[in-house]
Amino acid sequence: MSSLTIDSHVGFAPTRYREVVLTGAQPGALIEASTRLSYFPLAERQFVVKRTLLTVAIAFIALVSQIETQAQTRARNTQTALPTLMSSLPESDAVAQIKINRLLSEAMPRILAGNPAKLSEVNASIDRFKDRTGLDPRMFQQVALGVHFTYPSEGVTKVQTVALANGSFSPAAMVAAGRVASNGKYREEKYQDKTIYIFTLDENLKLLGLFDLKITELAAAPLDGNILALGDPTGIRSVIDASRSRKQANAALIALANRDPNAVIGFGSNVTEQLIANLDIGNAPIAADLRTLRQVYGSVGTTENDLQLFIAARAVNAQAAKNLGDTLEGLQQFGALLAGRLSGAKGVLAKSALANMKILSQANELQIRTTIAQAEVGSLLGR
Repeated sequence: MSSLTIDSHVGFAPTRYREVVLTGAQPGALIEASTRLSYFPLAERQFVVKRTLLTVAIAFIALVSQIETQAQTRARNTQTALPTLMSSLPESDAVAQIKINRLLSEAMPRILAGNPAKLSEVNASIDRFKDRTGLDPRMFQQVALGVHFTYPSEGVTKVQTVALANGSFSPAAMVAAGRVASNGKYREEKYQDKTIYIFTLDENLKLLGLFDLKITELAAAPLDGNILALGDPTGIRSVIDASRSRKQANAALIALANRDPNAVIGFGSNVTEQLIANLDIGNAPIAADLRTLRQVYGSVGTTENDLQLFIAARAVNAQAAKNLGDTLEGLQQFGALLAGRLSGAKGVLAKSALANMKILSQANELQIRTTIAQAEVGSLLGR
């Protein structure tokens, strides 16, 4: 079982927190979440995420901003949207699409314009990742993620994630580079008419200069002329099966993830009561509100100077959406008090996110929007 530990440079000093643990791995592996520990899945790796219940909104915004603090101005983004990869994913409970080339080539230099040393560190980490895995993220145009949840026992959630990448590269050549980078530590598995390459890396890597990754195994398979599948062997097989099926999987979720075609990141997910119950929120009224949710979707975009985050949650009915909105507005007000105690870049970012947050209920849907200055995010990442 591979193991992954993520150390994020963005965080909030919570006065009260709990841990969640998931056992997972590369994009496309299993993750186990305990009700006591809160884990962030990605096959055969381990994430540990600490967060304060009353500042969930703040922490989530900061985390997402950290990952995609990198995008292109909407005003400048007038070109025709690229074909989506998500339609090639196997049947999933959640889907997402990330425009990697825009994150790395345009937004990151803008975000870290005031900190050239940090920008150099990010670029160096990308080069090291390429050297050790044979994969060059700069050549990816888009990455699509498909996530499937299972519940093997009470309080446990297993997450299998698979990733598809396309761009200006040859999948076969990239796999060949991976064989060289792994120094012969790989095996091949035939499935239908495809070859799955499973690399044994056993390396500690820093992704984008922001996340510490422990990578033991990574499976990859070229699907066609310019699509590469990444994950664990089981996830890769499901992708190959999906490519043989005429069934249109995930149509509703893909529509939600594509609500904003100019977004750098778009996602859509089904939500079940069991999924919420396994999170062990720790607050009965809030947990009751969250159990009424059936879908969540959203996007991250940019303007010339700002990051824009949009999240929408669909509840079982209009009253449930209103109740959840009232709860979040209360947390927003309380969070503003807590944010006032934070100093430095964290405090500036938290105050900005809360001050700009707008919460709106429409029928059975709750919508949350906020805007954060890129300079504020850059100051935090540069620490």
